[in-house]
Amino acid sequence: MTLVAPPPIPRAAGSVPLLGHAIQLIRDNLGFIASLRTNYGPLVEITLQPGTRTLIVQDPDLIRTMLTDLGPSLDKGRFFEKMGQLLGDSVVTAAGQEHVRKRRQLQPAFGRPEIAGYVDTMRGATTAALDTWNPGRRLDVREAMVGLSLDMLAQTVFAGSLDEATFLRLRKDLSVVMNGVGARVMLPDWVERLPLPFNRRFTAARDAVRATIDRAVTDLQDSEQDNGDMLSLLLRTTDEETGQPLTGHQISSEILTLAVAGTETTASVLSWALYEIARNADVERQVLDELDRVLEGRPITFADLPHLPYLDRVIRETLRLHHTGWLVTRRTITRTRLGPWSIPPGTELAYCQHALHRDPAFFPDPLVFDPDRWLDESQAKAFTPGAFLPFGAGKHKCIGDRFALTELVTAIATIVRRVRFEVPPDQSVRPVAQATVRPSTLLMDVHRRGGATEQKPH
Repeated sequence: MTLVAPPPIPRAAGSVPLLGHAIQLIRDNLGFIASLRTNYGPLVEITLQPGTRTLIVQDPDLIRTMLTDLGPSLDKGRFFEKMGQLLGDSVVTAAGQEHVRKRRQLQPAFGRPEIAGYVDTMRGATTAALDTWNPGRRLDVREAMVGLSLDMLAQTVFAGSLDEATFLRLRKDLSVVMNGVGARVMLPDWVERLPLPFNRRFTAARDAVRATIDRAVTDLQDSEQDNGDMLSLLLRTTDEETGQPLTGHQISSEILTLAVAGTETTASVLSWALYEIARNADVERQVLDELDRVLEGRPITFADLPHLPYLDRVIRETLRLHHTGWLVTRRTITRTRLGPWSIPPGTELAYCQHALHRDPAFFPDPLVFDPDRWLDESQAKAFTPGAFLPFGAGKHKCIGDRFALTELVTAIATIVRRVRFEVPPDQSVRPVAQATVRPSTLLMDVHRRGGATEQKPH
């Protein structure tokens, strides 16, 4: 039998010396990545770093193979390597057995009992944010959601122990870090060594965030108290290799990475979900009807989460149409077979969830926001296995997926019962990709809902 050689892997046009495809990525990263799905096949080569080969994987079966079957044999690649260099080693940035070990250490912090205990805190932070919004005024929704996400993070991780001045500094510094990480992944390494104001701001902000977290760790260690928060749990965690408690530096790295990765993504998904609810009257009505029926005027609790199927579909459709991830990487360690291709060691593999979730080959009318595409009967027709990866797949699947979904449901349920958003008719909202895919600008008018739709908790 004659073996048929696989077709050659095409190379995307437009690469330039020293910068590779960085110019296209800086100008319009989402447009450039989406164009690869249109113009090339299941694999296409681009250059992010001179001398390094990066293959964009565009076929769902190959993406699944990369994340699951090949997962144990791949390194995490440039994106996570750069995050590790910039933020420190953590469960998000580690690879191989180091990742497995860290994941086992941190898993209790994201267990069901712990998340159930966080819901009251998340709801309280959301209610406090709502109290600061002025009805009849225009609100920068994305900035408000960043603030809310940081509030929820600070109160679940630190039990609200940071004083107001420290928290405000942390919020400002984290914003600089979140914006800077995305740029450093795209640009060649030599750019970040230049004495530019952009680089100095990033370094100063990152060091300030770590110092704030280090002080919080030290203060809690000295107090020997258990505040029932994530920080207290991490201080009780031991390193399975040494049997010793995690060091302050280890804890600081985990929390810093969680803050950058979790806060930004939660804020973006919340912003997109509220935007879609505001501009789809039927969706808004069905969300409110379900909340009224299930909650009967009381605040949402953890026990209510499984009984809100329509809101769950709204969030799922938001994660499809507006996924926050635009370049997730892995790296081959040895020669690796991916489909019919033999990939040499040291090759970067990457996929784009945002482009994958908008591919008309897998989702009919992909730019239409339709929560009902996730109904059981229609899912068989509209859904291709491997084409929807909201939290990744395989051993590196997001450890905080249940935590994030709980945040989203709790915040949306609390917000939409108190206020109604209106999108200004002259506003154009488009996705832009920095650390995550976020709305370019999202200003909406805030209106208080008539009548009490939720009782205040006692």
